[in-house]
Amino acid sequence: MSSWSARSWNRVRSLLPARADFAVMAHAPRRDLLAGLTVAIVALPLALGFGVSSGLGAEAGLATAVVAGALAALFGGSNLQVSGPTGAMTVVLVPIVAQYGPGGVLTVGLMAGVLLIALALLRAGQYMRYVPAPVVEGFTLGIACVIGLQQIPNALGVAKPEGEKVLVVTWRAVEEFARTPNWTAVALAVGVAAVMLLGARRRPTVPFSIVAVIAATLAAQVFGLDAADPIGDLPFGLPAPSLGFLDPAAFGSLLAPAVAVAALAALESLLSATVADGMTVGQQHDPDKELFGQGIANLAAPLFGGVPATAAIARTAVNVRTGAHSRLAALTHAAVLAVIVFAAAPLVAKIPLAALAGVLLATAIRMVEVGALRAMARATRSDALVLVLTAAATLALDLVYAVIIGLVVAGALALRAVARQARLDQVDFRPDLPGEHSDEEHALLAQHIVAYRIDGPLFFAGAHRFLLELSDVADVRVVILRMSRITTMDATGALVLKDVVAKLNRRGIAVMTSGIRPGQRRALDAVGALDLLRLEGREYATTPEAIQGARAYLHCAGVLPMLPQTAAVEEASR
Repeated sequence: MSSWSARSWNRVRSLLPARADFAVMAHAPRRDLLAGLTVAIVALPLALGFGVSSGLGAEAGLATAVVAGALAALFGGSNLQVSGPTGAMTVVLVPIVAQYGPGGVLTVGLMAGVLLIALALLRAGQYMRYVPAPVVEGFTLGIACVIGLQQIPNALGVAKPEGEKVLVVTWRAVEEFARTPNWTAVALAVGVAAVMLLGARRRPTVPFSIVAVIAATLAAQVFGLDAADPIGDLPFGLPAPSLGFLDPAAFGSLLAPAVAVAALAALESLLSATVADGMTVGQQHDPDKELFGQGIANLAAPLFGGVPATAAIARTAVNVRTGAHSRLAALTHAAVLAVIVFAAAPLVAKIPLAALAGVLLATAIRMVEVGALRAMARATRSDALVLVLTAAATLALDLVYAVIIGLVVAGALALRAVARQARLDQVDFRPDLPGEHSDEEHALLAQHIVAYRIDGPLFFAGAHRFLLELSDVADVRVVILRMSRITTMDATGALVLKDVVAKLNRRGIAVMTSGIRPGQRRALDAVGALDLLRLEGREYATTPEAIQGARAYLHCAGVLPMLPQTAAVEEASR
């Protein structure tokens, strides 16, 4: 086996489950089983609701929770993650289902799974931490708004109007409700949402979502409430794996949605794993393994009629709070939901759609962390701007454009902030004069020499300010540039410096430099600036040496007269 093949195999093997991952399951099985059962009760209405919202039906949500939940738990990089369908993923999937149908979802899921596995092999997990917090909070806020708006048709008891933009669909649903009001659906949706929100404040450990859904279903059945449309018939069990809907011809057009699904799965899963680590002591997830596990889950879930999945912060938080210790809890959650799929499909089919709309409305409201939003808005104006733009783009455009806009704006504002840290200060060079000098000589040197210190980065975002400031230097014969405090320099900064030196030289002003670092020489040499700075030996290691060089240059040019004490020193040195 070649060295490349050996390294590749070792990399793949490092992502596969290890014996230690399963050994942890034996430490506290009772706690894990109880936690898994609790999470399953919480996850059931969410899985049904997100399946309905995606456009593929409640059975798609259940299949995703079972298949993706089990595989992500087995192959993932966290002991505490719980994966399944999420609201954020639903936002991406709705337009895909509308345009391509189930085959588009299957294709996107497979492509996203391959991309996630590729990211894991490339060790990309560590780079997800560089996504700015305002971008994460912004698209979380935007997604919460989209999820809430998507529930309006079911909450109002009207058929979902035609349209791709959620704002347009919502408005048409409100118009339809105004023509034929359905107060039964509104009462069920508002009641379920109110029970969940108010109950969570008083008893956070009680799964009020399932309590509210059961109550709404019983009310609809016992009292025969009109216009409380149920979910409808659900198939028993999971469908056999199938590639029947796969459309290879659509690969090209579905590449962008697949990238969006993969990016969302990676970002949300790693964020959820980080939150889980912070809620416990001694737990630490492996980001690359987590990407690998999510890739496997997204490859498999669509084959069983599911939708692309990701780790869910809400379900993971419930898992941690109820005492989960290992992957056994997430596996138990998937197993319990599988039992429900096989044994309780007729009962689940009677749940009113308005009740599920209420569950998702409450979920959307709970996604909005008011404290985090306030903190972000108060931090800096840049953070507030990025947050608002990302949220607005999520609502008006889609998640891909929202994240891109957020990252670009955040990057531009960060570059501006860094560029503003760079300073060009005129400094008094006289303390650096070697030897004893009279006030007269100090005055003469000050008339013809000016020294500048460059502090901070010299790169494309702010380098041109130096060109303008330095090019305006007048009434001097020598400029000394102290460069030891430049923190970084790119090709643009080196080119600007080269232009400055060339312009000053053309005006008869000599440029001396001191303190050029080894790291700066590569950029200066690449653009030809180093040769210009070395012109006639004008590069010096220290500022005192540069000042001596400036004095010698002025003496040779006849600008600075030879003072008596200076002449005596130079005569003695001969």
